[in-house]
This record gives sequence, C-alpha cells and structure tokens, in this order.
Amino acid sequence: MTNVKNVVIAGLGGQGVLKASDILADAAFRAGFDVKKSELHGMSQRGGSVSSDVRFGDRVLSPMVPPGEADVLLVLQATQVEINRLVLKPGGVLIGPDILAAGALKNRKSLNVALLGAVSTVLDIPEEHWLAAIYANLAEKLHALNEQAFALGQSAAIEHQPAD
Repeated sequence: MTNVKNVVIAGLGGQGVLKASDILADAAFRAGFDVKKSELHGMSQRGGSVSSDVRFGDRVLSPMVPPGEADVLLVLQATQVEINRLVLKPGGVLIGPDILAAGALKNRKSLNVALLGAVSTVLDIPEEHWLAAIYANLAEKLHALNEQAFALGQSAAIEHQPAD
C-alpha cells in the first residue's frame, strides 16, 4: 500500500525509544490515520539495542516495517545508525542525534522528543496532534521542557534540509 508511512525508531535501552514511538503513534492516530506499532526490546534493560516500528496510513495491515521499506529512520544513539540502516528505503530520511548541536537541550532526557520534532518536518501530521500526543504521554511537569525540545528539533531539521 503506497499510502502507508513506515517509521523505525532505534536507540539504546533507557533513551526513550518506546516513549517516542508511543508519541508518534498517538499523533498519527489523532490525525485520523490507522496506526500499528511493534517493539523489539532486546537487552533494553541493560542499555542494549531497542527499536520500534510505527506504521500509519489509510489502512495498515501489519505492524512490522519490512527491511528496506522505512520512510524514516530515527536513531537516538549514533552507534545504532549502521546497525539499523538496512531498514531504510532508498531515498528514505535518516534522522540522528547529530542533527542537534551539543548542549542544545536543557535536559538530555528530552532528546527523543527533540528528534520527533525533526521527524515532524517530514511527516504529514499537523503540529497540534504532535503536541497533544506529547502532553498525553508525558507528565504535566515535563510539558514545557518537551515542547521546547520539540521546537528545537523542528528548527534543526529545517536548517539541515538540503537546498533544492
């Protein structure tokens, strides 16, 4: 199905990979899409590799993104880029932590939400749905910090887009 968007989020245990996939899936659902999500925990409790697939569109039949078919690969830890690159389709978008300047975040724990901000610039989900999903999935005391992180990620992605 050509209308299905495939996103793979990868990183290490404790980085918020699963929380990021929850927020993305929630935002896509709020935008009216059919959404499916799957997770591969690996050794996540010990800082091992973690990945989550999120697929959304008019009608999604399977939660798993087939190898080589991810429209977007979001990687929270640089060491996980090459390990996960095979899921990205030709012409797909790779977003990694290097998109943000060192020290740009007020709290490193908001890296996942900042990188979702970057992802939001390439997916057809209105910003209000992203913000509603962030608020719904995070404690109220974290809303302002993560809203700032999301905006920072959006700005960084726009700055890094290649010129036409």
